[in-house]
Amino acid sequence: MKGDAYTVVGAGAIGGTLAHSLAAAGHPVTVIDTDADHVAAIRTDGLTILRGEERESVRLDAATPEDYQGPPLRRVLLSVKAQATQAAMRWIAPRLAPDGYVVSVQNGFNEELIGQHVGTERTIAAFVNIFADVVKPGVVRDGGPGAFIIGEPGGAPVSERVRDLVADLQAWGPAQASDNVEGYLWAKAAFGAMLSATALADAPMAELIDRHRAAMYALAAEVYAAADTAGIRLEPFDAYDAPAFQPGDPVARDAACDRLTGWLRTQPKDRSGIWRDLAVRRRPVEVTTHYEPVIERSRRADLDTPVLSAVLDGLRELERDPSGMSEAWLDALDALAKAAGEHTTAGKDNSDGRSEAEPPLGAMAVPAKMIDIPAETDDKALGDLPIGPALTDTQAVAVHNWLDAHRDAMADDLAAYTSMESSSDDKHCLAACLDWLRGWLDATLGAPESEELLPRDGAGDILIRRYAGTGPSAATPVLLVAHYDTVWSTGTLRDWPYRREGDRISGPGVFDMKAGLVQATWALRALRELDLPVPACTLLLNGDEETGSQASSEVIVAEAQASRAALVFEASADGAVKTTRKGVGLFSLTVRGEEAHAGLDPTRGASAVNEMARQVLALEGIAAPAAGTTVNVGVLRGGTRSNVTAGEAVAHLDVRVATAAERDRVDAALAALAPVDPRTTLKLDGGWNRPVFERTEGVGRLFAVARDCAAPLGLDLRETAVGGASDGNFILAAGTPVLDGLGAVGGGAHARSEHVTLSGMVERSALAAGVLAAFAGA
Repeated sequence: MKGDAYTVVGAGAIGGTLAHSLAAAGHPVTVIDTDADHVAAIRTDGLTILRGEERESVRLDAATPEDYQGPPLRRVLLSVKAQATQAAMRWIAPRLAPDGYVVSVQNGFNEELIGQHVGTERTIAAFVNIFADVVKPGVVRDGGPGAFIIGEPGGAPVSERVRDLVADLQAWGPAQASDNVEGYLWAKAAFGAMLSATALADAPMAELIDRHRAAMYALAAEVYAAADTAGIRLEPFDAYDAPAFQPGDPVARDAACDRLTGWLRTQPKDRSGIWRDLAVRRRPVEVTTHYEPVIERSRRADLDTPVLSAVLDGLRELERDPSGMSEAWLDALDALAKAAGEHTTAGKDNSDGRSEAEPPLGAMAVPAKMIDIPAETDDKALGDLPIGPALTDTQAVAVHNWLDAHRDAMADDLAAYTSMESSSDDKHCLAACLDWLRGWLDATLGAPESEELLPRDGAGDILIRRYAGTGPSAATPVLLVAHYDTVWSTGTLRDWPYRREGDRISGPGVFDMKAGLVQATWALRALRELDLPVPACTLLLNGDEETGSQASSEVIVAEAQASRAALVFEASADGAVKTTRKGVGLFSLTVRGEEAHAGLDPTRGASAVNEMARQVLALEGIAAPAAGTTVNVGVLRGGTRSNVTAGEAVAHLDVRVATAAERDRVDAALAALAPVDPRTTLKLDGGWNRPVFERTEGVGRLFAVARDCAAPLGLDLRETAVGGASDGNFILAAGTPVLDGLGAVGGGAHARSEHVTLSGMVERSALAAGVLAAFAGA
């Protein structure tokens, strides 16, 4: 071997490509990756690069973070996803040599976070535009040369170490040094926003950018406006002429877009890595993390980002269900861009024959505020929230180990809890279950400081228990919320009992959400047993969540308003916590017509069924999938006999919205419904069962704390948006920050496949303990 040694942390598309080039040039290279299969393949067969039909493998050292036993790190190329930067830096920082440094070979703006861990003097900025993909463990497909710019952070002059890096990386390609890396990073943020938008549909990037120029130009303009507030000088790279995409010269902008799409059509990779993460790997994308600085800078400068925010919202929706990819998303973005005032003036024809000056046929007319992010000013004072973990990494691991040693006891508790049937419509069983819970809580946590049992007619009673805190905890408590009712009818246990098979536990209600309460309780117990700080807590258990919490919502809101924040132990979404939930409306539409004999007097009657058919089509038109709004007519009935013109028809609707603006639009649209046949009448009943749960600054703070608490446990905690609602919707509407989805890892909610994992219960209980301790230290 010759040359300087390198450690590449994150051996995916970018890291794998660079590691291969450096090793092939004779540099000692060690790759660190959390994917054990990827590491094993590299150890066995080397790291392989595919270029067309050619494949080239090199031998190099590879290890997972926990297996690494090598010397201190000196030259680190960090190429993990943006959302994994925090966890990676926790691993790197204690291993970095005093004269070592970390190069951010990543997408997004990560230098500041790296500097927080190792210091700005040991941080190097880089801009990289490498088109590559991991196609299977140990194998990376190289998509061809791209731009690679390296420099000191903050625009400092090019240093000797930067020159050395550039010289070594000539092994990969035309790496360059610059004192304006920020100009490249912000330019790529605009280009990356376009590529992010193309991931909303399953079609080549070049074609989508070409067909949806209104949206693409608006995305660039929004990013550029944020860059202007920092005095950034944009730099062109590859075929992206960043300055030409600035608003002001539509002819130059169209010409630049022609060059860009022409170049993209020559690339072997026709879809973005973001698209691949969603459609192929079925994993969260990083852009929702690395555009946070753009959104935040825009917010501080009072700049609107409606199109960029809509793209990020769409990607979060597709993380949950990538089958929703559709070019309709981009049609809606075009309409949104035009409504926001970002027009093309050349009226250039797109490749599908549509004129850029006109909205596509059938496109949704989206108001400017439809998919906007809220101003996030309704939270309580953020000073009441923790800013980071209170437990050291050693203490966090000790909590996990203690819980792991008690995993059988946790499973036994869940078995006993599951054996207490608690169908939402069985008042007797709900009362028996709640009585069991009170005894179990006493045995596990001891007597509370106070207890309130609030009777409810026709629903499960509400239990409120208040526990004192320890350490420097504020007197205002943290609210812990769980429901004990389930959707499973009494008697289900007879043919589907609790069952534990290895790590898998199944049974009615284990996922939604009995395991969540077990985890929360054991988290508190672990902190107490290990003499670690515990905040003052209010535990609220309700027995009607599955039927809409109509008997408990007022109590939940009152307790939320008396609390610093709330933790909801609903089940996770494939391990992710839930930072956005849709609002839910439950409505019924009644059409009244005029009955008549269908054979003897067919023209005299006014059919309510016929009118309802027309109204169902009108209701379908209220939906706006790109904005996250769905309208489902789930139940429809009408008429009495086949030979009688129907005198009445009733439809029951489930409406889901992702924003308050959409809720208002739907309200107006429902109020505007009118009969087509003037002889019929319409009556709308019902209303909004749960308010919208939009990600606020407080919710974001709680997620950031939870993500940091998860890192010492080896968990890369993710956040997601879901269509379902919970009691967290009421809590956030009351102005109290909430972190939802802290419960079980598993699946099959409301289905016979319902299950959790015991290892997941241990991990999530340890995570909950870390978050609770953070409140005790705040």
